[in-house]
Amino acid sequence: MKTLPNTSSITPKILYYGTPVVLLTTLNEDRTVNISPISSSWALGNCILLGIGLGGKAIENLERTPECVLNIPDASLWEQVERLAPYTGKDPVPPYKQELGFTYKKDKFEAAGFTSTSSTSVQPDRIAECPLQIEAEVKQIRIPEYSPFFAIVETQAVSVHAHTGIIKGENHIDPAKWNPLIYNFRHYFSLGEELGKTYRSET
Repeated sequence: MKTLPNTSSITPKILYYGTPVVLLTTLNEDRTVNISPISSSWALGNCILLGIGLGGKAIENLERTPECVLNIPDASLWEQVERLAPYTGKDPVPPYKQELGFTYKKDKFEAAGFTSTSSTSVQPDRIAECPLQIEAEVKQIRIPEYSPFFAIVETQAVSVHAHTGIIKGENHIDPAKWNPLIYNFRHYFSLGEELGKTYRSET
């Protein structure tokens, strides 16, 4: 007879159960570019949904200018990503962010040592160091009634850029070479070894 694992009911404060980090670039009111690290996203076709906290610069910018770039860092960039963690683009810093230790930083590219590069279809710049850069337009912003502390942002990818080192053929990402940075219960991880692939894989 198979022995099943024991389980216990728990109440975790967070449910960051392991998703890729996204460095979201959005356009500030003075046309400079803000970078917001987020860890809540999923894609289906060319539709990408983002979970973004209210009260920050990212949602403010998206409501005013509904365009963005999803810059996806690989595991080698985790320290640069973490440099952004204590900063906000909001000035003055909202009280709840002050309590969490955030400080204001205007130029987050400089703070993290990233390089901006122009986008082709949207206004916010891309982050050159990120191996995958997805330009997107915002289609809908919804705040759930049951949890009015964050927004569900529906975007549509309009242009995708990738470092040539992770491209396979003409239009595929080589999963053996692409190693996204994973945010796992507030710890950074890389991918492990390949275990297999789904029957629908084209690579």
